[in-house]
This record gives sequence, structure tokens and C-alpha cells, in this order.
Amino acid sequence: MKFFLNLFLFILTTTQCQSQDYGQLTYEMTLPDLLEENSGIALSQDGKRLYAINDSGGGPNIFSIDLKEKKVVQDIAISNADNIDWEDLASDGNTLFIGDFGNNDNDREDQTIYWVEDLNPIEDGSYTASAKATTFTFEDQEKYPPKKKKRNFDVESFIIYQSYFYLFTRNRIPGKKFDGTTKVYKLPMKEGAQTALLIDEFKTCSDDDDCQVTSAAIHQQTGKIALLSYNKVWILENYTSDQFFSGDVKKIKLDHSSQKESVTFKDAHTLYISEEASSKSQGNLYTLDLKKF
Repeated sequence: MKFFLNLFLFILTTTQCQSQDYGQLTYEMTLPDLLEENSGIALSQDGKRLYAINDSGGGPNIFSIDLKEKKVVQDIAISNADNIDWEDLASDGNTLFIGDFGNNDNDREDQTIYWVEDLNPIEDGSYTASAKATTFTFEDQEKYPPKKKKRNFDVESFIIYQSYFYLFTRNRIPGKKFDGTTKVYKLPMKEGAQTALLIDEFKTCSDDDDCQVTSAAIHQQTGKIALLSYNKVWILENYTSDQFFSGDVKKIKLDHSSQKESVTFKDAHTLYISEEASSKSQGNLYTLDLKKF
């Protein structure tokens, strides 16, 4: 009887997923309850696992999802870190970087990037690990918080490129003054207190519900960069040095709006994209085939 009940639930879930319209996205799996506030993902070095974190609704934990089994197989607690507002993940080899820099009110002076090294050799199960840390402030922020018309110091996105962190702001300027500008800051990949230098900016679009950058990723072999919002992806290619918007910028409308907060490259032509849970359903993991655009 239990077998038939489980089979029924599996068929029901599969049918529901297949019947929904995900726009340009392909449904891969529903995220486990542990990741209701999922805010960052990164692919393991061997491509078999997806690391994932929660934002301020969760603890200082990294969860590892086996992509074949579609289940959490590791729970890694960071012993010397707090989750004030973890908002993105980036990886470099088998080192994982956690962006604790969510700053909705633009009043934080303790934004931090944690480094967790040598993740791949860890076996399945629950573990603790310690992290290195880089703290930073912005060179052009003078008040905490600044006036509302200058609130563009929230960060939910970063990448690693040529031994530097590059941060993309989520514009929090309210109302009619919102113009979709994301600022780009450069930060040395070093431990300790650093200053984030403003090097560029780019106007995504003007709808504050759909044009705020919520995650970023880079494909290290090709240099291709992806920026994510709730219903769009921007692909940056053929740029000069670290002037990422100097080359080709392609805007892709996903035709599926939800609280998408995480993106990483599966390969040079495919993205993994995930979302937070809503009041109606748990968040999903999707893929986006870039060759279609």
C-alpha cells in the first residue's frame, strides 16, 4: 500500500511540474525544505553537486545537493561565521566564497566574504568547517544609510575574476528615481579589511520589480558572465579587461517571474537558476539553455 501511495505522489508531483509553464526555463527539481530561503548556488569542481545557501532566514550552513540523486547529501556548518544576510556563492577550484553582504537598508558597515577551502574531499554527512574572511566598505559611501535617492549599496551578486572579487549592486532607490543602475566594485581577493573600488556601472532596465540584479556567475574558461533578476538574465561576453559591459550584452527575458536569487554555470552554454520558496510553493531549480538565444 505504501509503495502505491509513494508512486501516486511521485506521479502527481511530476504531472504538476510538467503542466506548469516555466517560460524559457526547464524544470530540474524542487528544492528541499532546508532551502526555503535559497539565495546562492555554485557548482562543485567535478560538476556532480550543487552547493547552496540560505539568506538571513537561515543559519551559517552550506548544503550540498547531489544532482543525480536530487537530494541534500552534505550539511556544512561554518563554525566562525554568522549569517547576517548571505546572498551569493562563488567558487574558484575547490574553494567556495560566501557573500554575506545583503544590505537592503544600505546601513551595513560589516559586509563580509567568507572563504571555505578544500570542500570536495569532505564525505557525505554533517560537518563543521572554519572560514577565512574579507571585510569591506565602499569607497564612495559616506553615510549609513545614505539618502533614499542614493541607496545603491546593497550587494547580492559577485564573481571572481583574475584574483579579484567583483561586486554588482542591487539598486534599492525607490519609486520614480529607480533607473536600473547596477554599480560594479572591485575588491582584492585578500583576507582582512579592504576597500571596494567603484569601476563601472550599467543600466539594466527601469522596472524596479524586474531589473534589480540578484545573482551573478562567471564561466571561468570562457569568461562569459551571467547577471540574474526575477525575470531576466544578462549575458556579458567579449569585454575588454574587467570592463564587463564594454563588449556584447545580451538581455534574455525568461517569461517566468518569481523570486530568483541564484545563478551558476552548468557549462559554457547552460545556466542553473534557482528561486526562493513562495507562500504557495517551495522553490525550484531550473536550467536555461543559452544556445536558444
